Amino acid sequence: MSKVRVDVDGRALSLSNLDKVLYSGHGFAKGEVIDYYTRIAPVLLPHVRDRPATRKRYPDGVDGPSFFEKNAPSHTPDWVRTMNLPTPGSSTGRESLDFVMIDDLPTLVWLANLAALELHVPQWRVGPRGKAHRPDLMVFDLDPGAPATIVDACRVACALRDLLDDDGLPSYPKTSGKKGLHLYVPVRESDRTSEYAKEAAQRLEAADPDRVVSRMEKRLRKGKVLVDWSQNNPAKTTVAPYSLRAAEEPTVSAPVTWEEVEGCDRPADLVFRADDVLTRVEGHGDLLAPLLEQGPPLP
Repeated sequence: MSKVRVDVDGRALSLSNLDKVLYSGHGFAKGEVIDYYTRIAPVLLPHVRDRPATRKRYPDGVDGPSFFEKNAPSHTPDWVRTMNLPTPGSSTGRESLDFVMIDDLPTLVWLANLAALELHVPQWRVGPRGKAHRPDLMVFDLDPGAPATIVDACRVACALRDLLDDDGLPSYPKTSGKKGLHLYVPVRESDRTSEYAKEAAQRLEAADPDRVVSRMEKRLRKGKVLVDWSQNNPAKTTVAPYSLRAAEEPTVSAPVTWEEVEGCDRPADLVFRADDVLTRVEGHGDLLAPLLEQGPPLP
């Protein structure tokens, strides 16, 4: 196993198998994964900082076995911040786990070296003493059921944006990095985000039942867009802004403008790979920067 010793912001890291291809259809190797996360870190880190991270790891690439990892592995460096947080009802049978907090570039590079391609975080933060705050974000996952596509999800996103606007709530879109769209709403800390999101999804379905479904049963989704409000459950996570996704190509869950959402005519219009996203950030900056500020209260 080839290893390279590097210094990342004063932390010594041993990087291994940098030429191992993790995206076989694109020839994208682990070294390129690490390079992407290093270069995107200035805009990614603010969105994951203080949010306990669940990682989806692909040690043999996207075509091989994968696993979700919540608990910090036994070989976690002592400089990586972890938080012991309750996990009631966990499939592991444990009442709490030591979550990795992605606070800085060395931690991000360490995770990328473990082939943690996908980073998932909740809509709430942890305070300095380990106390979980109430959610400060609300998210809607717009998931098209075939033959519907992201084009249909964009139409639903615009309708949802208007509904939220009427309630005094600005919203900001990003791609899921796969076939759907995510809509984020910054809010003043509230324990009502799940309740409000469910009601909003139901209102949208009532207004356009031929296109929108708010219920989770798969049999209802064909040709419609599921407005999934359930990711506002405090126990659930959503793929983080700027995270890579495990797909045929190294696609990214990428922030987009409302003009791009409105102008989407074909699925390929909203597919962004790692290099595309780096270029977009150079031109646009962080389109999701408003999520880092306190939002309005829920109505």
